[in-house]
Amino acid sequence: MDKLQVDILGLSTSPHTNGAYALILYEVEGKRKLPIIIGGFEAQAIALKLENIKPPRPFTHDLFKTIADTFSLNVKEVFIDELHNETFYAKVICEMNGEIHEIDARPSDAIAIAVRFGAPIFVSEEIMNEAGIKEEHQEEAGVTESEAGQEASKEITGKAESSLNDMQKMLEDAIKREDYEEAARLRDEITRLKGSS
Repeated sequence: MDKLQVDILGLSTSPHTNGAYALILYEVEGKRKLPIIIGGFEAQAIALKLENIKPPRPFTHDLFKTIADTFSLNVKEVFIDELHNETFYAKVICEMNGEIHEIDARPSDAIAIAVRFGAPIFVSEEIMNEAGIKEEHQEEAGVTESEAGQEASKEITGKAESSLNDMQKMLEDAIKREDYEEAARLRDEITRLKGSS
């Protein structure tokens, strides 16, 4: 499975998300971004570490780091390796006494741990292809590929095709506004519509 290294671009929120945030990852050697919706607690845990703000009492991820350091467990990397029903899955790759262990985790927790260990974050090529968002100057090629894919599928009705085109334009607009949370929602809806057609 091909792995792409990513880094954290930032966190964004909007008033209509009930406290959820979009964690934006960007491809280190590429031009795609990957928004992942995470909870407020996890967003706070990531943001505090990125800003080097030490809370008065340790958060859960800080506690994990202290325990890991005490028992010589080292986090080597985090790998976001699966996407099922719009839910991302990750593994924390650890090394202890020369043995490598893969621990299942939510991406938000895995990334909160990775920033504490200074561990690299990876995403599978398949996930980036399926859920990644291309930067603005690449959008024309993305639309062309999308339209070619729609032409190849004779089963798409005129109404569904029109809806997909409208949603693609809304997606492009959300990316231009850097509203990655809305872009992620639209991307998921476009994927669902394409899958059902």
